[in-house]
Amino acid sequence: MALGSFYNWIGWCNDYSNGCCCRINFTVKKLYIITGEASGDLHAANLMKAILQQDEKVDFRYWGGDNMSAVVGEPVKHISELAFMGFIEVVANLRTILTNIKFCKKDILKYKPDALVLVDYPGFNLRIAKWAKAQGIPVIYYISPQIWAWKQNRVHTIKKVVDKMLVILPFEKEFYGKFGMEVTFVGHPLLDAVEQFRAKTDKVDLYAKHQLDKRPVIALLPGSRKQEINTKLPIMLNSLSAFEDYQFVIAGAPALPASFYEPFLKHSKNVHLIHGETYDLLSIATAALVTSGTATLETALFEVPEVVCYKGSSISYHIAKRLIKVDYISLVNLILQKEAVKELIQHECNAKNIEQELKLILPGAEKHDEMKKDYAELLKILGEGGASVIAAQEVLKVIEN
Repeated sequence: MALGSFYNWIGWCNDYSNGCCCRINFTVKKLYIITGEASGDLHAANLMKAILQQDEKVDFRYWGGDNMSAVVGEPVKHISELAFMGFIEVVANLRTILTNIKFCKKDILKYKPDALVLVDYPGFNLRIAKWAKAQGIPVIYYISPQIWAWKQNRVHTIKKVVDKMLVILPFEKEFYGKFGMEVTFVGHPLLDAVEQFRAKTDKVDLYAKHQLDKRPVIALLPGSRKQEINTKLPIMLNSLSAFEDYQFVIAGAPALPASFYEPFLKHSKNVHLIHGETYDLLSIATAALVTSGTATLETALFEVPEVVCYKGSSISYHIAKRLIKVDYISLVNLILQKEAVKELIQHECNAKNIEQELKLILPGAEKHDEMKKDYAELLKILGEGGASVIAAQEVLKVIEN
């Protein structure tokens, strides 16, 4: 049951001053939201909260994860069924993806939303956007596909099929402007998410809850998808033997059970696993090993020095290397336009290099203070929070008009 369904009825009232009846329309507004990744789930959940704060008579149907379900109940499809990464992985799961697209179209038609809100997840969402536009359904895209990094020709499709584009990175507005497309910069929603965490009064004591000892913590963030964790976590774990003065904590992916991590932990001493407490972990971490993606920016917002680790299948990597048009893979470096955090990519992502780079960012080491200064500059560029509230206002403008 989605919130807002109570209001989905037509009420009557009597105007006794002139003796006539007037009809009051309490019809609910309906939004269909689609995301397929952990970061999108977080941002979409905060968007939903902000929408309901501004207009409680909104009903949602969505594809997403646990953060969204905490707002409005069960999803149509959970992100654990949707997250495929890399060219080979997508091809291997193509039948599932095409089946999901077909089902999604039918479900949207049945629900009859006032607008479609697409959150990142471009391979799937751009197909749905093109179809929805042909059906006359308003399309709002929140968090732009990274077309500035690769496949820039997609901007022409976006211009045709998206009615409102809400971007979260400062340089995206300028990028779209080069193609004559008006977009709305709302700010980065992670600023809000981190601020909400810091304002909490009931933070988890990870040391007590997970029986950690008094040594400082190094966080391991190996990603949210099975295939990227299978590739990167073993390499991370193989780099830790030189750091006996520290303890290591893995941030488990919300959509994956603890049993998935057991084979990795079986032969790893001094390593703990947590679930659903990534921000609690980053708030106490001294340093972090982080896979590429949103987590690199989250780590920076907690001012935790980090090493970015990325390794994919050989075929996926070589295809991506030919297509990608930017110099960096982490959001921190892309926004700062320099290598503020070290990126260990593909063959460079090995235990020896990780150990070497991790030593350089620990307290008192060469790069520790320099990285903290770069993080301060990053905050200046990102500006103030409020992205979810601004995005909610833009969404409501579309469905009200």
